[in-house]
Amino acid sequence: MKFDVFFSISQTPADGQFPSEAEMFGNFFRQVCAADALGYETTWIAESHLSTEVQKSHTRPVIPHFQGEVGLNTDIFQLAHQIFARTRQIEVGAAVANILCNGGPIAAAERVAAFASLHGLDPDEHRRLHFGFAAGRFDFMNRAYGIQARDPVEEAAWLALKGQIFREAALCFVRLLRGDTLCAEDLPEPELNRDSFRSEEDWQRVRQAWRDQHGEEAEDTLRFARRQTFESLKVIPQDWRRDLVVPVVGSHDPALQEELNQILPVQVFNLSITLPEVIEATHARMTQVYHPDGGDWQRECMPRTVMVFVDEQEALAHQRAEQALSEYWRALEGTLDPAKVAAASENALIGTPAQIAEQVSYRFHPEDRLMLWFDFHDHDCDRVIRGLEAFANQVVPALPGPEIKFS
Repeated sequence: MKFDVFFSISQTPADGQFPSEAEMFGNFFRQVCAADALGYETTWIAESHLSTEVQKSHTRPVIPHFQGEVGLNTDIFQLAHQIFARTRQIEVGAAVANILCNGGPIAAAERVAAFASLHGLDPDEHRRLHFGFAAGRFDFMNRAYGIQARDPVEEAAWLALKGQIFREAALCFVRLLRGDTLCAEDLPEPELNRDSFRSEEDWQRVRQAWRDQHGEEAEDTLRFARRQTFESLKVIPQDWRRDLVVPVVGSHDPALQEELNQILPVQVFNLSITLPEVIEATHARMTQVYHPDGGDWQRECMPRTVMVFVDEQEALAHQRAEQALSEYWRALEGTLDPAKVAAASENALIGTPAQIAEQVSYRFHPEDRLMLWFDFHDHDCDRVIRGLEAFANQVVPALPGPEIKFS
């Protein structure tokens, strides 16, 4: 089993504290240096863009009740350089980068190449950037870059269409990472059919929008114009160390996972709320389709996020978990949904170090990679570090099976 650490750097009120941006980054670097010294393998950092506070004034606010900023990391490349300069052995993961905004997939591929070129100037450098990439969680971050519905048909189909827009961007991004020269016509046109939608009602709503707009019946497959429009190009630098970058797609679309792995070895990023049957089906499928240049698929190729609330006193661990999860859902949606709090608790590790060791042993496969989230809705830097220490020094040694050692 592999143990990584996940950081949100979320600047929102928590437990009566609301740190400044400088305090947030200062706490983060203290924590990541502690994680490095303790032997955690990779530090994964959430990405966010544009002010969450300002979006509350939009005509269509996405998270109207959230106070503060969802996250302060807007550039994993600059942050990774800082982390590598301050630490000895820990690697860095993007969890996850949005390749639709900030210039789209072409700009993202070029930034990866530039980062790896600089990071790899030392021939002895071996620490990698695990580049998780996805379409972005909150649409307000994409709208500023033109990633929104262009007509009533796209508006009606948006939830499904966004996945196809991401497919187009992801294929573009991975091919550019491989070093391809390509133009927009080399990418697939987004298309949707009945299977793209969760319900017949959703599909018929799109077909009606098509009839209203075009004055004719919609075909069984609807095709949409590409988002990417460019002549032949190739990103620079070209001669960069591809062994220092691990692409990790933030999508559980089986077809997309397979398509990307026809180009390069692309791993899978997993959230804690993913259903167990989806996780196991993904492992089974990726064993068959993982690109051969990546070797055999291993369970560690799909890291899993899990929140951790650890305390020597079990009651305090549960109290802090319930408070953090309740405040989070209230901030995210404006209402307290006990069912969601309960579900999130089921996906978290909560209790004393001994109890958490027991939870890890029966909930996870012995070859899983866990991204442990200690700073969830918590600005007490010393407490976060104590959690890191308790897991490394008390939980891991208590796990059954072969002895697991941190580096």
